[in-house]
Amino acid sequence: MTALCPCQSGLNYVDCCQPFHQQTALPQTAEQLMRSRYCAYTMKNIDYIIATTVPSQQAQLDKALLLDWAETTHWTGLTIVRHLAKISKIHSAVEFKAFFTNEQGEQAHHEHSLFVKLNERWYFVDPTVDLPSQKQPCLCGSGKKFKHCCGAFL
Repeated sequence: MTALCPCQSGLNYVDCCQPFHQQTALPQTAEQLMRSRYCAYTMKNIDYIIATTVPSQQAQLDKALLLDWAETTHWTGLTIVRHLAKISKIHSAVEFKAFFTNEQGEQAHHEHSLFVKLNERWYFVDPTVDLPSQKQPCLCGSGKKFKHCCGAFL
């Protein structure tokens, strides 16, 4: 029997997020990337979390901290509230609620996430790490100032 994917797409893991985690396919939408990242957290696949963050931010991520969060959290569900597929030519947004339990009890992480498509691949823009100033080049490498690119959506 094949297990349903933790991302709650209703598909089996092997037909849903597994190809992304094994790097045999790329998510075609920001929502697919969001779901695969949630699934990666449930499986403690921190390398995937880092690899799917915009490349200029990857070195700023604390792998040990991310792993600790994944290991001390029991993920219980995911709800996609809204997927804005085209907020610009290269940007999408996903509003979601990730449900979990930890030592504080049952909780929900509600987030509006920004995603950027670079070289035909979707990446998560992490607002929790240092961001460029408004007049600096954008972290996605578009060549635009941050305020006219990713910064306009954060």
